[in-house]
Amino acid sequence: MAAAAAPHIPVLLEPILRLCAPITGRWLDGTFGAGSYTRGLLEAGADKVFGVDRDPSVFEMADWAREYGDRLELVEGTFSKLDTYASDLDGVVLDLGVSSMQIDQAERGFSFMKDGPLDMRMSQSGRSAADIVAEASEGELANILFYYGEERASRRIAKAIVRTRAEVPITRTLQLAELIEGCLPRPKPNQSHPATRSFQALRIAVNSEYDELFHGLTAAERALKPGGVLVVVTFHSVEDRIAKRFLQLRGGRAPSGNRYAPEQVRAAAPFELVTRKAVAPVPSEIEANPRARSAMLRIARRTNQDAPTPEARGLGMPMLPEARR
Repeated sequence: MAAAAAPHIPVLLEPILRLCAPITGRWLDGTFGAGSYTRGLLEAGADKVFGVDRDPSVFEMADWAREYGDRLELVEGTFSKLDTYASDLDGVVLDLGVSSMQIDQAERGFSFMKDGPLDMRMSQSGRSAADIVAEASEGELANILFYYGEERASRRIAKAIVRTRAEVPITRTLQLAELIEGCLPRPKPNQSHPATRSFQALRIAVNSEYDELFHGLTAAERALKPGGVLVVVTFHSVEDRIAKRFLQLRGGRAPSGNRYAPEQVRAAAPFELVTRKAVAPVPSEIEANPRARSAMLRIARRTNQDAPTPEARGLGMPMLPEARR
């Protein structure tokens, strides 16, 4: 029964456990989901794991959690506040993006391949994707699609949404996906679905994912004790860029002005890099778990140094024009 409670395979778990070994002490899994990372940490030797997730439904499915007694503490909340849930941690793991478990549930509204309500709320509360589609101005919609989804046809899609919603409410995932398909050329073989970028953008806007990531990284820095490790698994280039720049900056390594200039090393470095480059999944893992194809792993170890908190703008975090103002 325990195996059935974990419907998806944890991405890059083997290199995480190997590069962070020995796994001991207190850890926090900031994206509990199906609990695969949490169980991996507990089985590898962690004394205690705090499993944090904003989605209350994941804890209802974690029947196996009682097997670990007080070694596992489940916390409903966002990882941006993880330093308020635990401190003096030996490790923090952040597996970003939406889980396959949520995508597979049509009623959650994350998938453009399954019909369901246009929801996308990880916490199942607050403003939904349908609310944004119904209420945002054409300009606001275009900005969300462009800055959060890197969708070059953002203005064309936003115009079509506003035109369509004036006649009929847009409340279903396939309804929106078909609308977006009508705005873009037919995809070539092996290209992603035309709605991929737009659905990603709406999901990021609904769940404030980039803000969560920035504040989660800084909260992890505060919560980790010297020698503790920060583990970040990303699934698209913007997330990875934010994580990479944060760890470069906090690792005391400022990018040089050009490729011939020496790398600058700063005096106060709250982290030292365990992985100088992102770790990608090996072919056998991708074959066993296609979801792992775009995953990137970065790890850094907390030092005993402190430095002023960085600004989100310096990490290349996409910001809507209205947020910049």
